Amino acid sequence: MKPTKGQRIFAVFNYILLTLLALLCLLPMLNIVALSFSSRNMVNAGAVTFLPKEFTISSYLYMLQKSGLIPALLVTVKRLVLGVVLNLIMTISVAYPLSKSEKLFKSRKFYVAFFLITMIFNGGIIPTYLVIKQFHMLDTIWALILPNSVTMFYVLLMLNFFRGIPDEIEEAAVVDGAGWLTILLKIYLPLSLPSLATVTLFIIVGHWNEWFDGMIYNNHTDNYPLMTFLQYHVLNFKTSDLRPEQIAANPALADLEGRSIKSAGIVLCTLPVLVFYPFLQKYFVTGITVGSVKG
Repeated sequence: MKPTKGQRIFAVFNYILLTLLALLCLLPMLNIVALSFSSRNMVNAGAVTFLPKEFTISSYLYMLQKSGLIPALLVTVKRLVLGVVLNLIMTISVAYPLSKSEKLFKSRKFYVAFFLITMIFNGGIIPTYLVIKQFHMLDTIWALILPNSVTMFYVLLMLNFFRGIPDEIEEAAVVDGAGWLTILLKIYLPLSLPSLATVTLFIIVGHWNEWFDGMIYNNHTDNYPLMTFLQYHVLNFKTSDLRPEQIAANPALADLEGRSIKSAGIVLCTLPVLVFYPFLQKYFVTGITVGSVKG
């Protein structure tokens, strides 16, 4: 069908609006990237907008040479591997039984209410800290993983996807003698790749960006994850902290500026997620919207 005049005007309006929204998101990112590659004089003069001025990589060299960066990165990688695996196992273990009807799982309403309460209320920072301390998890990787191993939002995504799978498939598997675990592993999970990819992306971004728990649950900076390390050491950088002997040993340090350091930190923190995101993006829309429409 040929679009009407009103539809064409509406389409043009949509393109203009979406372009403006894209620019609102993209331009601040370009400014941060430009600041990270610009010299100290240009940054202090406010001459940097969306392109670097007096190009330099001194901010990145300073960060990569920072002692403790590699150990912090290793802590974050360890956190990601353990956290993603544990979160997925816990999320699937909760979502699968809750996706069943009350005929199969008679206590379903009670557990749904129990988990939904956690979306509204939590114990607070101090009680959570005391619990972690009592379990002797301070200064361990488990303090960064276990407290948020079950997130109800992820459970709801998986639950809705599981409920969208036709019951006839499960009934046929039961007739063939398959048990609940076999049905989950060989039927539900292979059919749930979009939802699994979406939840995995959320978990990765959540663990990668989290910095506050690393600061309050670790007494030693050697145990900091990458985001906590950057917040503590890099984002609080001051040019006045550099000693003359440091600048003499590495003249590039003389070109450092606090905003350039912070911008470089933001770029390095964001880049891995941006690289990883396209591989899961094709599953994202399907995973987030599945179960939203019921026929």
